[in-house]
Amino acid sequence: MEFKTLRNIENSFRQIRLYAIVFAMLCTAIAGYAVWRSYSFAEQQRQKIYVLDNGKSLMLALAQDASINRPVEAREHVRRFHELFFTLAPDKNAIESNMKRAFNLADKSAYDYYKDLSEKGYYNRIISGNVQQRIEIDSVACNFENYPYAVRTYAKQFIIRSSNVTKRNLVTSCFLVNSVRSDNNPQGFNIEKFSVVENKDIEVIER
Repeated sequence: MEFKTLRNIENSFRQIRLYAIVFAMLCTAIAGYAVWRSYSFAEQQRQKIYVLDNGKSLMLALAQDASINRPVEAREHVRRFHELFFTLAPDKNAIESNMKRAFNLADKSAYDYYKDLSEKGYYNRIISGNVQQRIEIDSVACNFENYPYAVRTYAKQFIIRSSNVTKRNLVTSCFLVNSVRSDNNPQGFNIEKFSVVENKDIEVIER
């Protein structure tokens, strides 16, 4: 009788131990799943930006990988620099304003080129001759395989006088490096080693 009682107690302990092991495994699985879901949810939240609209409503904007837009931003940066640098009006304040904004997008190489033209009297002739100058960008070729990014810009330059319009072929080269974004430099690039490769007349159109 005592032997049978001992056997029953031993079987009971085995069952309790089995139940405890199964319960522990179940708790571990639930805890692991909860942790995995928590990390997954946190990762999803990091892909979102919450924007407060005038302190009143909450708008949800999906964050995009910045690297996807960098080639577009690079070409826009170069395009904007050329538009500011090569668009001139016969007004000293307008020229200086454009140059100041262009210098925010480039290093000292752009200022050196401007200084060289200024010392040769180029901008004074623009003002005294009542000459307008504008530029049309044909293409901006950027090499994103190597850093800093090599860029070559192809454009047409128009020098508008009262008697004629001179059309020029303009080719420039530079390098792009990553920089800090700001109001003056929204794309977050900086132009280095800017140089004019070609700037020759194509035709002169009488007015």
